[in-house]
Amino acid sequence: MSPQQRAERAAQMVRALGGVARSVTLRARGITRHDMRLAQDAGFVVRLRPGWLAVRDADPLEVLAARHGVVLTCVTQARRIGLWVHDEDPGLHVGASPGSAGGKPVDMHVHWARPLVPRHPDALADPIENVLALVADCEPFEQALAVWESALRQGLVRRNILERLPLKAAARAVLREATPFRDSGLETYLHPRLRWLRLPIRYQIWIAGHRVDTLIGDRLVLQIDGATHTGAQRNEDIRHDAELTLMGYHVIRVGYRQVMEQWHVVQDLIMRAVAQGLHLAPAV
Repeated sequence: MSPQQRAERAAQMVRALGGVARSVTLRARGITRHDMRLAQDAGFVVRLRPGWLAVRDADPLEVLAARHGVVLTCVTQARRIGLWVHDEDPGLHVGASPGSAGGKPVDMHVHWARPLVPRHPDALADPIENVLALVADCEPFEQALAVWESALRQGLVRRNILERLPLKAAARAVLREATPFRDSGLETYLHPRLRWLRLPIRYQIWIAGHRVDTLIGDRLVLQIDGATHTGAQRNEDIRHDAELTLMGYHVIRVGYRQVMEQWHVVQDLIMRAVAQGLHLAPAV
């Protein structure tokens, strides 16, 4: 095999391992140190730090994690795997095991907690259980609950597995409230915010051929518009609202920003509707 072919083979193996790889793992797969040097000299891979190589188009966050000896975790990893995360930029959250080398960049939020699930030496991102545990410790309760419910809803973790883990108090509190049945993080926020009303509250139920976000009592419907509620979707929402009204329901429709930034206004609308009995079915 020519030096060029050996260099290409080494680079292909790094790519097969996800684009960023430890040299010890490469050697276990038949790539010699000489092959790795050939790949570096040819510009196929770059050396991130002793023992780590990456192809040039590797995931930038994984490159950063390998370069600094950390794993991607908490809200950073939650966002990467498609969980619902509050839209404010939380910065970069990484995990480092207690006793590992310090000197991490000051612009990283480093979690030094011991992981629930052991981290493999090749890992550059935390498993879901570690991610959720750190989210519960790091984020406000409502935001943590939204992330946990997103993970349960997507089937990325099972409740019975979480219950068997040695969770801290904050994570236990989130787990007690978490359910996979709410459709978005916004609806997750509603449960603790409306529970004090002591009224039946149901989420994502079908009325008149469409799902409604929240039904309070018998007749009060709360609909939350996200970014997709435009054009044809918006027209269909208006039609459905009209049909609900003709059926005797009272509809309060609010937007994302109102729930996140003006909750007192939304809460006032709901309280006044309840005070007028608009949540009750007509007496027979």
